[in-house]
Amino acid sequence: MKIFVTGATGFIGSALIQKIETYEGYSIIAATRHPSDSENHVCLNLEDNFDVSSKLEGLDVVIHCAAKVHVMNATPDTLMSDFNTVNTKGTLNLARQAAAAGAKRFIFLSTIKVNGESTESGKPFTPDVERAPHDLYALSKYEAELGLRELAEQTGMEMVIIRPPLIYGPGVKANFASLIKLASKGLPLPLGAIHNQRSMVYVGNLIDLIVNCISSPKAANKTFLVSDNDDLSTTQLLSALAKAMGKPSRLIPVPASWLMTVTKLLGKPAIGERLCGNLQLDISETKSCLGWTPPYSVAEGLKQTVSEPSQQK
Repeated sequence: MKIFVTGATGFIGSALIQKIETYEGYSIIAATRHPSDSENHVCLNLEDNFDVSSKLEGLDVVIHCAAKVHVMNATPDTLMSDFNTVNTKGTLNLARQAAAAGAKRFIFLSTIKVNGESTESGKPFTPDVERAPHDLYALSKYEAELGLRELAEQTGMEMVIIRPPLIYGPGVKANFASLIKLASKGLPLPLGAIHNQRSMVYVGNLIDLIVNCISSPKAANKTFLVSDNDDLSTTQLLSALAKAMGKPSRLIPVPASWLMTVTKLLGKPAIGERLCGNLQLDISETKSCLGWTPPYSVAEGLKQTVSEPSQQK
C-alpha cells in the first residue's frame, strides 16, 4: 500500500511515519516544506499553487497532517487569509490532485475546535457541528471539511475526518510543555480545587486511530472524534504529571471562580477558560464504528511524555 503523508517532520507526522514503517507492505512518500534528495520525499508548500500530481500516481491513501496553526503578529484579515490559503485551499487542492491520480482514501486531520471551544457539564461534543466556528483557524478547518465531503461525492474518493483535542506526547510544545515545566518544579500552585473535565489524546493513541483508518472499510466517509477516553480536571492533570516525574504535587485549593475572576481582570480570560472550563469529547461512535479503543492509558502517555529530558528543563 502506497501512502502519502504531509507534515512528515512535524509532531504528529513524524510519529505516524515511524509507526507505519513497522508494518510490512506499506511504502511512504513523505511531504515536507523543505527539499530533500530522497526519492521518497516531496517538497510541498501549501501556501503555493503547488502541483504534486506526478508524485501521487499509484497512490492508495493520503494522510494530511500539515496545517498552519499559528501566525505571529498578524491582523485578523491576514490571519483569515493565511489560514484559508493553507488549511482550506491547500487541503482541497491536494485532495483534488489525489482524486485525479486515483487515490482511494484521503484522511484529514482536523481539530475539535470545529465543534467549539468548550462544553457544558455533561454535554460532550459529538461529530455533529451545530454552527460554524468563530475562531479563524477552526473555521479554515471546518470549510476544508465541507469541501472534502463535497469532493468525495463528486469523485468517489473516500474521506476520513479526525478531530482531536489537545495532543500530547514526547516533544510536545506550547501550553502543555508549560504545564510540564510547572509540575516539574514542585512549587505551590493555586490549582488544587478545579473540578472541570477536559479530553486530551496521547499522540500514540491518535496515531493508532489514524493507522486503523488507513484500511478499515468502516472508516469510509466518516468523521471521528478521538481522545484517551479518560477525561481529567486541571488539578488531576497536574497531579498526574508530578507523579509521572516523581515530583511532589503542591496544589493549593483556590476556588476556580476566583481564578476565572483574576484572569479576566488581567485581560487573559482565555487562560482562565483553559484552566477551569470543560472540553469533553464523546468518542463512543468512534469506538463502536471501528471496534477501536485507545491502546495507551493516560498514565502511560504522560510517563512517555515526561521521559524526554528536554521536557523537564
